[in-house]
Amino acid sequence: MSANQTFLIVGAGLAGAKAAETLRHEGFDGRLVLIGDETERPYERPPLSKDFLRGESTETPYVHPAAYYEEKNIELMTGSHVASIDSRAHEVSLEKGGSISYDRLLLATGAEPRGLDVRGADLDGIFYMRTVGDSKQIGARLEPGARVVVVGSGWIGAEIAASAREKGCEVTLLEMGELPLERVLGPELGQTYLDLHRDHGVEFLPKTIVGRFEGSERVERVVTMDGAAIDADLVVVGVGVAPRTELAENTGVEVSNGIVADEHLETSMHGIFAVGDVANAYHPFYGRQVRVEHWANAQNQGQVVARAMLGEPATYDEIPYFFSDQYDAGMEYSGYATEWDRVVFRGDVRGREFVAFWLKKGRVVAGMNMNIWDVNDDIRELILGEKPISSRDLEDEDIPIAELPGLGSLRASASEAGSR
Repeated sequence: MSANQTFLIVGAGLAGAKAAETLRHEGFDGRLVLIGDETERPYERPPLSKDFLRGESTETPYVHPAAYYEEKNIELMTGSHVASIDSRAHEVSLEKGGSISYDRLLLATGAEPRGLDVRGADLDGIFYMRTVGDSKQIGARLEPGARVVVVGSGWIGAEIAASAREKGCEVTLLEMGELPLERVLGPELGQTYLDLHRDHGVEFLPKTIVGRFEGSERVERVVTMDGAAIDADLVVVGVGVAPRTELAENTGVEVSNGIVADEHLETSMHGIFAVGDVANAYHPFYGRQVRVEHWANAQNQGQVVARAMLGEPATYDEIPYFFSDQYDAGMEYSGYATEWDRVVFRGDVRGREFVAFWLKKGRVVAGMNMNIWDVNDDIRELILGEKPISSRDLEDEDIPIAELPGLGSLRASASEAGSR
């Protein structure tokens, strides 16, 4: 490796930190700079809406110990913002002044919460969840009896609602659609999560749109578009995120629902790469561009992009994976089901111990296990196998998932290929 080269990573989240770690692990001995907007060193976000929010875990979920970056000779620049990129000169300019030249540039700028543009949105007591600071501020107000309104019942909204309820708050969950998580999981699983939240005392209001927030100095109520007023001591808005593409747009890199990248996570400009929530990368298995906003994607892409930056034959083809914990319901999901013909269940759906399979043309395109563990690898193999499987076999609990027809032959083929 050339000690004269400079690799620059813009974005000090999980993806950027894992890329830096892997670059050093793979033997890169040049200058390595990791720049982040936040004053915190890189940390992981999943606990922010779960145990960290509830105060059960008080340690910030950092990716690495404080001494790691100095030990690995990684120049970590926190509280720094890149103002612009000059791709011709291979140089970035910092908002506070100065510039850094680079040989390879990685954009790991992540995503930011979508805001609500309604009257009263700037009142104290209205929060968005993205950073450690957000989690600390929200958590400090989750006192027993506090009236919490959560706007949006996607993953962040649903997890915050569950955490607030576990802290003894009175929780109202607002959703523009019919069911929580319906846009991701469909109506069957949306109903499962609706029942879960209602069983724990959450008031769920479907087909509800925020009209305005009211209060003298801080938020006191949420008024919906149909005129209903909901008292609130605290509001958390979770209506999705938008990829942070401004730097790329001003550079001339192709942007479409994120920063467009190939299967090696390289953008339309040679030597500039993209990773994590902001990357809309070509996925060889799906044969299309895919942008994923989850922890596993950030971690795994960070490792692959490092090798690609070094010129190694690295391709990102991991099947998307995410997890969620709400109350006593833990789940894992693998796959990328944007459309499907039906959902098949095995196990006890009412008791929330089951596996769900999303099928299209008889093939498993996604699977989710709730409170049943050590089956996710098998689900991933079913997806990768792309073999038709009968619904009856999928439903039959007497047939272990690992022994479903076709899965054994798939494993044998993979083992044979690996031994060549």
